[in-house]
Amino acid sequence: MNNIRYTVFILAIAGLGISSCKKNFTNPGATQFDEALNSSVGLTGVAVGVQKQYSVGRASALYTLVTANGFSTKELRLMNAGNTDEFNLSVGGTNVDGNNGVVGNLWALNLKVIYDANNVINNAVNLGDRGYAAGLIGYASVFKALAYGNLAMFWEQVPDTIGANVGFVARSQGFAKAIATINNALAVISANPISTAFTNNLPAGIEIPNTLQALKARYLLFTNDFSGALAAANNVNLSVKSTMNFDAVSPNPIFNVATATNNVFQVVDSSFGLPEVLAPTASDKRTAFYMSINETVAPKWRIKGFGETLATPWPVYLPGEITLIKAECYVRQSSPSLPDAIVEINKIRTKTAATDPFGIGADEGVYTGVESADALLTEIYRQRCIELYMSGLKTEDMRRFSRPNEEKRRSLFPYPFRERDNNSNTPADPAF
Repeated sequence: MNNIRYTVFILAIAGLGISSCKKNFTNPGATQFDEALNSSVGLTGVAVGVQKQYSVGRASALYTLVTANGFSTKELRLMNAGNTDEFNLSVGGTNVDGNNGVVGNLWALNLKVIYDANNVINNAVNLGDRGYAAGLIGYASVFKALAYGNLAMFWEQVPDTIGANVGFVARSQGFAKAIATINNALAVISANPISTAFTNNLPAGIEIPNTLQALKARYLLFTNDFSGALAAANNVNLSVKSTMNFDAVSPNPIFNVATATNNVFQVVDSSFGLPEVLAPTASDKRTAFYMSINETVAPKWRIKGFGETLATPWPVYLPGEITLIKAECYVRQSSPSLPDAIVEINKIRTKTAATDPFGIGADEGVYTGVESADALLTEIYRQRCIELYMSGLKTEDMRRFSRPNEEKRRSLFPYPFRERDNNSNTPADPAF
């Protein structure tokens, strides 16, 4: 990884919320930063800064994840060709090179999240209040795991560590690093439950234990550990929401950049970017959740869902994702259970908005297709593309479900020039 000027958010003792806190931007080597890493208040500030870095603004991991994935998988429609980086992503192929700003930020921002999260995790162990330390480690580990997962979803190889001129490992090891981070956090929390003193200082939204289990299920699935993914998924309370929250000071980045301006991207249309045979039916109520219609000003189909307003929370995971993980595991495990998979698929197909914590419901009939492994995997892929629309997961899904290249604009990204110019170990770019 090339050298990055790391910025941290040192918060005052009072008001540790994302938008209400006071922030000092300091040199990482300065005395104030060292002092921050030695106190619970300072470490909380750094940890909250990790969430802010991940989720707020156009220069955030969340914005770049949704944008890069959305164009690469045909989920999004370009609104202004003058947005050069987004334009090149919308064309795809060799038009996406190491100079692409969205791709470069996706790379650098996730590495920065890992770096800052490591500062929290490595220093929290020195606190005397073990329950407070457990909260810090669990909270920072959520974003560290997400960051490693993002890198592994979009690049053929990922940095083995954080530093200058580092080596690279296969992207499967990126998922392994995410899982190891989660397992460490779960062990710490098991030994010392998170204290209320920490949760009282944490910005509302992130539910740590369930989120760790949900992300563990996600990344174990991505590494083909189906029994482990199923076990983790069964540990998730599907009635609990875990979200990154926003307000007028720290607005939802998708709303702020795209929805409100109608000048960068919009949803593609009611096909969700899927081939006609896989697209939602006209009666699928998830279309109305994720999209609104403007009959007078183009485009007709507009962003709704989790980019609807400046304060709309963004889910770290959806309960529907966990149900579909279970369905997939039942099909792919060494001893498949297709009836169990159909049960889980039908939970998604028949779910109504009123019974989903986020109000996502297809309200459709049960599955009546062929009851074979291949047919059920196609149905699971279809349901994931609709249920998890604009989640940033579709690129990995297209690869895992062996979707044809004609349905994609890129499969893996080139390495940013900023990395290649500063790290002689940077691998060759993938062909597509």
